[in-house]
Formats: sequence, structure tokens, C-alpha cells
Amino acid sequence: MIKRFNANRARLRRHRHLRRRLAGVSSRPRLNVFRSGQHIYAQIVDDTTGRTLVAASSLDESLQDFKPAQSADTQHAARQEEASVEVEAEAVTAEAAPVKGKGAKAEKSAKSGKADKSAKPQAKSGKPGTQVKTVLPAAQRGERKTPKEALAPIANNRKVALAREVGKLVAERAKEKGVTRVVFDRGGYAYHGRVAALAEGAREVGLDF
Repeated sequence: MIKRFNANRARLRRHRHLRRRLAGVSSRPRLNVFRSGQHIYAQIVDDTTGRTLVAASSLDESLQDFKPAQSADTQHAARQEEASVEVEAEAVTAEAAPVKGKGAKAEKSAKSGKADKSAKPQAKSGKPGTQVKTVLPAAQRGERKTPKEALAPIANNRKVALAREVGKLVAERAKEKGVTRVVFDRGGYAYHGRVAALAEGAREVGLDF
């Protein structure tokens, strides 16, 4: 019997591993994140007393009519990405385009003639031909992007923008309660997309973690 992969069970296992070394105290409570397919939830918990201090989610009444506004940074990043894609496409088509004309035929015949001449001595002598090794250029890593720069291409997505607003909302409510420092509990999710957007939104308001 094939054992099927259960994504939620794997996430809960990762979350248990995180919680072994992550706990919120009264001076620095825990900011916990949970996301479903449509919504995202955040709450700040004091684990010493087991109380939820503040909470916010994408279901709040203040966020029901939310519409994302495309920022200038997002537009600039999208334009740069489109320009780079166009340049790469042009380069590929230029390399793949066949060369037409008499010069191309002459060059082709000259190359084939050289190949035939070089092949004849090898057949007579019986020595194997030497293989030319092609040296590929070393792979170069691009500049490492900050979390804000990585979110720029998807910042105009409604779910991502809504998650950022949830982060701002929970941070504002935490500051009203006198909480300025927290530990971030990503709930076993990877730090990207909506989870990263919520964290960056909370940081924008002034929550320290």
C-alpha cells in the first residue's frame, strides 16, 4: 500500500519541532500564524498564562472591502522583469535563427571540406581523434534579496496584500496593549508569500522580532 503524503501532518510535525525551542513569555509573547486556503489568522499568545492577548484575521470587518493598491516599487519591479524576459527572448531567437544567403552556403561547404580533410588522416593512421573539452562558465549567484524585495513581485496579489494588512492590524492592537516585542512563530509554514507578508506588515507598524 502506497503511503500518501499529508501536507498538514508534515506541517504540524515541523511546528512541534519549532515549539520545542520557541515560547512566549509575558515580556515577549509569541506571534502565531495560521493560514488556510482563503484566509490568514494571527494571534499574540502569552504561553506562561495560556492567554491570547490580541488577535486579527482576514475576516475582520475592517478588511472586508479591502482592495490592494499597486505601489510604485511593485510596478517598477514588474517592468524590470518584463524587460529582462523580452531581452532574453530576443537573444534566443537571434541565436536560433538560420543564416540565409550565398555566404552561409560557402561557409557550410568550407566547414564540411575541412572536416573531411581532417577525418582522412585519422582513418589512415588509426589514431583516435582528440576530444575538445568545452569549459562552461562558473555559475554566479545573484544578489541576495531582502524579504521586502522578494515580496515586491507578488505584493499586488490580493491575498498577499491582505496578509500584510492583517500583520499591521495585529501589531497596532498589540501596541495598544503595551506589547512591542514578540517572538515569531510561523506555524510550520515556509517564510514566504502570505506568511512573510504578515510578518513584514507587523514590522512596518513597529513590532520588534
